[in-house]
Amino acid sequence: MARRYDPERRQRIIDAAIRVVGARGLAGLSHRTVAVEADVPLGSTTYHFKTLDELMVAALRQANEGFAKVVAARGALEDSRTDLAGELAALTGEWLAGDRTGVELEYELYLAALRRPALRPVAAEWAQDFAELIARRTDPVTARALVALIDGICLQVLLTGAPYDEEYAREMLGRVMRWRGDA
Repeated sequence: MARRYDPERRQRIIDAAIRVVGARGLAGLSHRTVAVEADVPLGSTTYHFKTLDELMVAALRQANEGFAKVVAARGALEDSRTDLAGELAALTGEWLAGDRTGVELEYELYLAALRRPALRPVAAEWAQDFAELIARRTDPVTARALVALIDGICLQVLLTGAPYDEEYAREMLGRVMRWRGDA
């Protein structure tokens, strides 16, 4: 029997992994559950991703793109005339107001890096890339502090179920910037 050419299979497997983690958490992720979700043979998942860590890296990279798209769509971080603290607070609010399952999934994969060293470089990429973008408007140390604060606010919102308070976020981000002399 000839092999069927399926150029989208790898992407379907990544998408399926994201859906599995979204529905069952990381504990529910296996090559078998992903194969069932993607409607592909089990061998396809192990062909494209030898280990679950490889699959999680691909899923985390794709999940990170969700935030990057929100940042790119707004575009105001590049404009020196905009209030950086206000723009970061609004950007965070827009991201959290989107698909909540997607945001939770991103953080679940992001935090999985604590126990899975293969995920650490990808998790670090997100923070580093975001800090580099912010550093265009401030210094690198302040940019890292702003990213850490945004991360903390997002985690608090996700863990407590409390509504996102954009004004609070703007004020706290502004304080970090004023502390460093940027605002």
